[in-house]
Amino acid sequence: MIGNQTILIADGNPEVVTLVSSSLAASGLRVIAARTGAEALEAARRYVPVLVILELLMPDMPGVEVLRALKSDPKTAEILVVILSEASQEVDRIVGFELGADDYVTKPFSMRELALRIRAILGRRGGAQTSRFSEVGAISLDREGREVSVAGKRVAMTAREYMLLQALFSQPGRVFSRDELLSIVWNQDTAIDSRTVDTHFRRLRVRLGPAAQQIQTVRGFGYRLESA
Repeated sequence: MIGNQTILIADGNPEVVTLVSSSLAASGLRVIAARTGAEALEAARRYVPVLVILELLMPDMPGVEVLRALKSDPKTAEILVVILSEASQEVDRIVGFELGADDYVTKPFSMRELALRIRAILGRRGGAQTSRFSEVGAISLDREGREVSVAGKRVAMTAREYMLLQALFSQPGRVFSRDELLSIVWNQDTAIDSRTVDTHFRRLRVRLGPAAQQIQTVRGFGYRLESA
């Protein structure tokens, strides 16, 4: 293993690889590159980077298959994954989240935004909530299984509902603005407005039943997760 600040960029486009590699290296991160899915898997198993930036359209295999292989191997299962995708690949992005991806960025992307997202994810990994299971009040989150339980009973929910809850779990008590949540869950898709966040939270509260009161609305701003 090279070290816990190593990033693997896996993309078949050499211009993207060069851009991301040079930018992240300039910020002090170690960067290794792969241009095929097979190269990405080989590099991940050899170096075990802390994070993989993974393009969904790899030349030799779908990115979701690379992700599936990473998450099914105990040696690489804990590697963080940021998906790079075209706007038209929403279904693949959702599958990616179901397989354990941590975030996604839509092409064309801002390098500054990508760097900020990576820093935020690495900051969460370095914080207190790095174990598979987290609990706030009656709500439990299983990060590996991407499952939610209330008072020990599993609760079914959609990928986006899970992502919203996971965002709140990252910093309990902190208020997340609607714009932040749009950025985290929908990548600020221009076709999505803040009312979509409210709609998803209404559905999420229904699913949480008696624990719904733990998700608190801060009028005119956003949402936060409290222990009770």
